[in-house]
Amino acid sequence: MTKFKFICVSDQQKGDLIAPDYSHFTEILKKTLDENPDARFILTGGDNTNCGQHEIQWNGTFEGMKGIVESIPIQMALGNHDNRGFRDPEHETGRYYAEPAEFFDNQFKGSYAYDGPENWKTENYTFNYGNVHFQMIGINGPEEVNEWMIDDMKKNRRQWNIGTYHFPICYSGSDCANYDAYPVMTEGFEMLDIVFSGHEHNFARSFPRRNEELFERPSQGTVHYMLGNSNQNPPGTRAIQKVWHSAFYCEEEDVSVVAIVEVDGDKITLTSKIVEDGRIVDKCTIDKGKDVITPYAIAPKFNQTRMTYKGALMGLCQYPVPCENVGGIWYACFGTLIGYIGGLVVKEKGKITLEIYGKRVEFFENSNKVIVNGEEKTICAKVLRLHNQLYMPADACELFNMRWAYAKRNNFISFEHESEDKPITVQP
Repeated sequence: MTKFKFICVSDQQKGDLIAPDYSHFTEILKKTLDENPDARFILTGGDNTNCGQHEIQWNGTFEGMKGIVESIPIQMALGNHDNRGFRDPEHETGRYYAEPAEFFDNQFKGSYAYDGPENWKTENYTFNYGNVHFQMIGINGPEEVNEWMIDDMKKNRRQWNIGTYHFPICYSGSDCANYDAYPVMTEGFEMLDIVFSGHEHNFARSFPRRNEELFERPSQGTVHYMLGNSNQNPPGTRAIQKVWHSAFYCEEEDVSVVAIVEVDGDKITLTSKIVEDGRIVDKCTIDKGKDVITPYAIAPKFNQTRMTYKGALMGLCQYPVPCENVGGIWYACFGTLIGYIGGLVVKEKGKITLEIYGKRVEFFENSNKVIVNGEEKTICAKVLRLHNQLYMPADACELFNMRWAYAKRNNFISFEHESEDKPITVQP
C-alpha cells in the first residue's frame, strides 16, 4: 500500500483536573472525519491530557473520543502533560513529571508495539503503515532514545520515515528552548524525513534542516512540522516566525487546527486547516521523486553573518554589527545580543558590562581577562573593537551558560540558552 491518508491532532488537553470537558474536541474530530472518511488512523503530537498521571484525566480524554476510537486507531505520542501529576490532586499541589511516564506506560502497554528502548518502552514505539515507518518518540531518556532511534532506522527504513516528538526542534516560542533534544538527539532526528511535534500550540513548518543548516530540497534535510493545537488552546508563549520556518501561524485565536496527511507513493501532501471555519493554514507537498517541496520557498543565505537568538533574527539592532571571523575565530557583538534579549548593557570607555541569566560579566578591550560575578577568568581570545563596538569570541557565550553554532550555508550564528525566563531588566 502506497496511497493512504491519516489525521494529526495535538495539544487537545483541557485544564480541569476532575471534570475535563472534551466535547468541543469531539466535534472537531467528527467534522474532520466526515470530511475525510478515508482516513486510516489518527496520530497525536502529545498532551492528550492535562495531567496524565491521573486516571480521571484519561477518562475525560476518551470520553471526548467516544464513538470515534472504537472504529479508527489512535496512535498517541507522549507529551509533558501526559506524564504530569499532582501529589495532592484535590488542591493541585506537589506537581511532578514522571520518568518514566508510569500511568501511560502501564495503561497502554499492549496497545502499541513493545519495542522501545529498554527503560522507556510504550512511551516509545514504532509502527508501519504502507510505505511509511513511524517512530513515536517519548520525551524522557534522550540519550537512550537517540540510540534506539538510530538502531531502529538502520533496521526498518522505508520509503518514508516519520517521527513524532512532542517538543519542537524548530520551535517558535520567543522564550522556548530545545535543549531536551538538541544536540543529544540530532543524529536520530536527522535520519527522518518528517518530524511532527506540538507543545507550543501554534503551527510552523521548517525548511529541510540538517546539521544546523537550512535547505530547500527534501533530500537535504528533515522537515520539522509543528502541529497547531486542536482544541481551542491558544499558545501561552508569544510565538514568532524564526529563521528556520518556511511557514508559520501564531494561532492566537480560539480555534482548532488539524493536519490531513495524504501519502501517495513518493509524495506526501500535508494540509493544516482551522476546522471551525475551514481556513487553510498551510498546504505543501513533499515530492521525493522530483526532490522538491511546493509551494517553493528559498532558505535564507545572508551576505553578512547574522546572529539569531533562539532562532530569532535580531533585525535593525544587528544591522550595523555583523559577526566577523578574525584569524579563524568567530566574533560577535555581545552588547547587541544581550540587549536584544533584555539583559543589562553598560558601555564605558574600553569596557562593557553585561548581565543576564544570573551572570554579570565585565569585558575589557584588547584583553582576554574577564570578571564573572566578581571572579577573574580567561577567555579563548582577546576582546576586539570592530565596527566601533566591542566584539567577543563566540566561545565566550559559555560565560552566560549559552551555546552557539554556525550555519555555514546560510551564514548565521545561532545562540541558545536553556532557560525559558524572560530576562527583562527591572525598572526602579
